[in-house]
Amino acid sequence: MTFRSAPLRAGAALAVVFVAARVIYRVLFNGAGAVGPVLLNLPSVRLPAPYAHVVFLGPVTAPGLWEAVLSALPIAGLILVFGVLNAFVDVARGFIRLACGGPFQGIARTLVVAWAALPALADAVASVRLAFRLRGERFGPRALVPVLERTLEHASRVAAALELRGFGSKAAHQPGRDPGLPLEIRDAQFHIGDTRLKVENFKPDPGTITVVTGPTGSGKSTILRGVAGLLSHVDGGEVTGTVRVAGVDRAGAPPRDTAGVVGVVLQNPRAAFASTRVRDEISLSLELRGVAPGVARVRTVEVAEWIGVSELLDRNLNSLSAGEATLVAIAAAVVEHPALLLVDEPLADLDTTARARVIAVLDALARRSGICIIVAEHRAEQLLPVADSWWKIHDGGLVEGVSPAPSRRGGIRPTSAVSAGLGQSPALGSPEDAPVLTATKLAVHRDGKALVRDASLTLHLGEVVALVGPNGAGKSTLLVALALGEGTSGTVDGGRVALVPDASDDLFTRDTVAAELRAADRREARARRKSDRNGSDRTASQPAASRLARLRGDVRIPIGNEHPRDLSAGERRILAIALQTSDDPQVLLIDEPTRGLDPEARAGVSAALLALADTGAAVLIATHDLDFAHGLGARIVQMDHGVAPAAQAEAVLLSNGDAVSASSTARAAEQPGEIRQVAAPRFIDGAKETGPTIGPTAKRAYHLRLPRALEVAILAIANVLALGAFCWPLLAAALPEDAAAAVPYAALAIAPLAVVAVVVSLDGSVRSAHTVALLGVLAAVGSAVRVASTGVGGVEAVFILLILAGRAFGARFGMLLGAATIAVSSALWSGIGPWSPFQIFACAWVGAGAGLLPRRVRGRAELWMLCGYGVVASYVFGLLTNLWFWPFAVGAGTGISYTPGAPLATNLSSFLLYSLLTSTAGWDTLRAITTIIGISAVGRAILAAFRRAKPVSSPGVQTTRAEDPGSRKAGTKYARRPKAKDPHQLTP
Repeated sequence: MTFRSAPLRAGAALAVVFVAARVIYRVLFNGAGAVGPVLLNLPSVRLPAPYAHVVFLGPVTAPGLWEAVLSALPIAGLILVFGVLNAFVDVARGFIRLACGGPFQGIARTLVVAWAALPALADAVASVRLAFRLRGERFGPRALVPVLERTLEHASRVAAALELRGFGSKAAHQPGRDPGLPLEIRDAQFHIGDTRLKVENFKPDPGTITVVTGPTGSGKSTILRGVAGLLSHVDGGEVTGTVRVAGVDRAGAPPRDTAGVVGVVLQNPRAAFASTRVRDEISLSLELRGVAPGVARVRTVEVAEWIGVSELLDRNLNSLSAGEATLVAIAAAVVEHPALLLVDEPLADLDTTARARVIAVLDALARRSGICIIVAEHRAEQLLPVADSWWKIHDGGLVEGVSPAPSRRGGIRPTSAVSAGLGQSPALGSPEDAPVLTATKLAVHRDGKALVRDASLTLHLGEVVALVGPNGAGKSTLLVALALGEGTSGTVDGGRVALVPDASDDLFTRDTVAAELRAADRREARARRKSDRNGSDRTASQPAASRLARLRGDVRIPIGNEHPRDLSAGERRILAIALQTSDDPQVLLIDEPTRGLDPEARAGVSAALLALADTGAAVLIATHDLDFAHGLGARIVQMDHGVAPAAQAEAVLLSNGDAVSASSTARAAEQPGEIRQVAAPRFIDGAKETGPTIGPTAKRAYHLRLPRALEVAILAIANVLALGAFCWPLLAAALPEDAAAAVPYAALAIAPLAVVAVVVSLDGSVRSAHTVALLGVLAAVGSAVRVASTGVGGVEAVFILLILAGRAFGARFGMLLGAATIAVSSALWSGIGPWSPFQIFACAWVGAGAGLLPRRVRGRAELWMLCGYGVVASYVFGLLTNLWFWPFAVGAGTGISYTPGAPLATNLSSFLLYSLLTSTAGWDTLRAITTIIGISAVGRAILAAFRRAKPVSSPGVQTTRAEDPGSRKAGTKYARRPKAKDPHQLTP
């Protein structure tokens, strides 16, 4: 149990605010009069009908004020008690415990995913904020569009990870069985979208490493996802022929039912983590499949030691480096000793040391543990020492290939001797040309840590320079410092600088390519007018569409109504370059220009950069891709430990294509222990295992699924009871005074019971991994928006998200999203208390109501309808949340107090006056205005983003987004195919 002081401080502050509010109510309504000296003699004003029983102001006395303070202490004390509880209770850990099994497993897992998504969301917001600054746009409501796009992509990855780890499986762990061949494929076809691949005969042996090569978009990931089961059971693709994994027919077994025999490491594993700690992520598969907690803990520690990540077990996942994240993902994939391990591009974005470590781990798993490993990889040459067989994608099929020839490039490619600012690109600019950018002794510090120090750089007209170095060297930080010139020391002199960041998709904020080009032209026109007003001479640039046409060369890029994120990776990168160079900058900085690109796309980006350099602009790229840099004729500048570079530095070109400084190479040679041999996991079948065994202690995962009629009945009853709990002050007026005295306590007891009833009834239908992931990441977005916005006059910008998501995904989804948003945001700011069940229902009803609106309304009329609903929801939300708390907030003895036994009209008029003055005329109106503005500004784009995401389910037909990173971007193509309705999915 860990004490956190922040919740206690928040509870104390809220208690003080409550006491102050009670005193203010006493002074404003009927005064705070009592026997004693008058402190302030305010004139009394009786209000007109229907508020004739209310007296505004009056004499204020010291005893009256003290009585008001004393009357507030019981509730203030209760608030303080919950502050103490929140300080000691880690609610997020409670989510994890509930997610391990029982009647709350599905929704609890959703909350775990939401909690785990918060760091990724923070990274997305920071990245999008940077993109907006680079575009010269204000970070406003439109920023929610790229944030949500990234969030939906994150949800699809988390959904795949949960499915692969066994979420929703009804099959208990079955140790000791003989799976036969780890993989057998005969006369099979893998089909999704425009991609169709054939595999005639593929039977890798146990204990071997098979490498699958091919350009980006050729179908490597399609093959792996087909073998894993994602292609046909999740992505909406189709697999025909014979595909058997560990003796199981792939066509009849979804990924969740083969989690124990097939391990999968997806691309960019950090984006697919579904937990918060390393320990929980590794043990997730065991927990989902019903392994006893004690055994799961032991197995997690063993696997962590085998893989070499035991020192990371208590680390937060968001704190891991790329190499550490890959190793943790491998540990999580092999924790159940699968017969088959599928690994998709594990070496991408890793530096030399991390790659060697990952390769050593894969080799040990194959040689000493007998796991059949299939690796899809661009950097295939680095796997030469460990690979047993080579296959390639050729002519629409998987065929046997040959190992690539070792690179003959090597030795030293020196930069000029004195500093980073000297040197020459052989084909482009030269040092004799006038410099367009000069940086001297540049330093960047963040959180007290030096990220860049003593960096000096000079760029010349028409020159191409490549900044290279290991992960964490500070390359990206240096580019941002050069582009924005903020938070730095040193000097930067030069003309206009534009930056295309690594996450270049964040630059896209419109829903069509044509709209992006028009927006770029408007920004340039505004900049030109501003320049004219300032007396500057700014030459008019060519339209963005013309610039795009020139930069793309032979690459055909649609410039109409296509969504920018539906373009291929190379097309998106060229579009980003065109957008960022619309004002003719003297310098273009571009971070990792070839990440995820096949040779054709690389050629297109290369041509675009050379075309830009031909105009006289200097181009500086940060890259790991030395082949690409040499193809541009770039001058190589080495960056090491935040310094770019020291005097007399040399860049060493390694055979694997990385450049490191000579001094770094020497240091690595002196520390051979950093790439040590890996001890292999001694996996043995449970029946023979001498150590802890999973088999005897395994249990079948418990799933509660109520009959449809009973579920609907429980939902209806629970919501009616919840509404009664909200309205207890008015309902109690019809009861005798003695009975009415118990109503407040009954309402406070009924509300949480109603929440439990709703959770139990809906949990059985939250069994789709995609539903859990989508709910979780959107709840993370909603909670962040709620926490950030409620401090600004009760704006409640979260209504924008709830209404649009409820509209896109249906009433049930909207109800669950509203409830999960309150749960996560309350845990985030430690605000859980008696008020939480009421907030949960109020937000749940907002989301559900949007899902019940007429479905056929589309276009502008749909936005008008949602704006009108937002206004109504804002005021109804305020009235309901005020109603149940009104008697507690005001207390007795004022003109607007709740009076047990008084006529309904009297209590109703008192409540409406209280609500009008405290909420309706202020916070509720601001909430309504904010909702209208938000839906008007971003509603169309966000609805389009939601509808581009895979729906939760559709009657009779499953419409899904293809996850194959083929010729188009992963996650943006659709396929439709008849499919029986999955009982695990949540119906809108």
